[in-house]
Amino acid sequence: MHIKSITIKDKRFDLSDGAGSDATHTTPQYAYAVCCLHTDTAVTGVGLAFTLGAGNDLVCRAIEYLAAPLAGREIEELMSDFGAVYRKMVDSPSFRWLGPHKGVVHLALAAVVNACYDLWAKSRQVPLWQLLLDLTPGQLVATLDLSYMEDVLTREQAVDILEEHRPTRQSREQVLATGYKGYDTSVGWFNFSDEKIVSGTKKAMDGGFTALKLKVGSDDPSRDIRRARLIRETAGSEATIMVDANQKWNVPEALDICRKLGEINPFWIEEPTHPDDVIGHQTIARSIAPLKVATGEHIPNKVIFKNFFQAKALDFCQVDAVRVGGISEFLTISLLSRKMGIPVVPHVGDMGQIHQHLVLFNHIGMGHEHLFLEHIPHLKQYFVHPAEVSGAYYQVPQEPGSSSDLKE
Repeated sequence: MHIKSITIKDKRFDLSDGAGSDATHTTPQYAYAVCCLHTDTAVTGVGLAFTLGAGNDLVCRAIEYLAAPLAGREIEELMSDFGAVYRKMVDSPSFRWLGPHKGVVHLALAAVVNACYDLWAKSRQVPLWQLLLDLTPGQLVATLDLSYMEDVLTREQAVDILEEHRPTRQSREQVLATGYKGYDTSVGWFNFSDEKIVSGTKKAMDGGFTALKLKVGSDDPSRDIRRARLIRETAGSEATIMVDANQKWNVPEALDICRKLGEINPFWIEEPTHPDDVIGHQTIARSIAPLKVATGEHIPNKVIFKNFFQAKALDFCQVDAVRVGGISEFLTISLLSRKMGIPVVPHVGDMGQIHQHLVLFNHIGMGHEHLFLEHIPHLKQYFVHPAEVSGAYYQVPQEPGSSSDLKE
């Protein structure tokens, strides 16, 4: 199956009634820069990168540059040593200057890489999670670029992690029968009224959700405290509640407000300060313990994740395959997280479409703990094969590919 041509789509979706809002991104428009790899068959590989609308056209233009060398490549041959292909794309001298490994170009890389994995799974007529489990450890690691990781994760160590967990896979394959547990983010958007948070919380819990997330980061911290108490009182003491500041606070503010939010016993406090501030996160994590810090939604690449892990600056890794360099870099970061004992709970800029596959592989193939996966339903109607959540569990996708196809 050869890649014959490449097209790019700029897809944008307006949200309503405060959905998607947080303390930093108050009027979001969800958008995808889409890479489509057309082949000499009826099969097309589709890859997504997530933005908030403005600038999506820049990511689309960068996809054109990065994807052009893939024309003519045969998919099995391409993926047999994809780690080398990935590194050649990510380290292309002129494009690297624009990053390196971050920003518009790296978002474009995510779309290109995700399209390659989607096409590979479709060519084998299996869902992405199954493709990844079918690969030998050596074959999977061959799709990764482990450069700059050598001080903490060598190629041999990556293979060893996967080999170590192969004999015990069966004990974790029960997840294929139950589905993967979800948590609900859509109950607590920043612009929602108190009444809407209460009604949304009740509806989510009636649907089986026991884990919920609230957006915080108000100019008046007392609003955050009031709303946090409200969701805790509505959900009850046994519910798992996370709060997410979306980078709003400086470090002193974070230290003060996190301690106050501690009264509702949050499972984690997410993105408490600027996403590049490793030492700031380290300071917060040390100071508010045993409260835990989650971050990664805006961490752009494996090197910065490595620094966060080394500094013990986070407790939960929220890597997102439509922000870092696609599935390949997601798997690299997941392996590093596994080696360093950090749970992976992805952010789902793709609305959980690709990540429902990746968490299944992380759990079965790497032995990552089955915690839960974020659930955001706002774009469900636009996907050909939308993620299906029943009783608060993601149902295991069966269609070939990564579930990334969008309706025309």
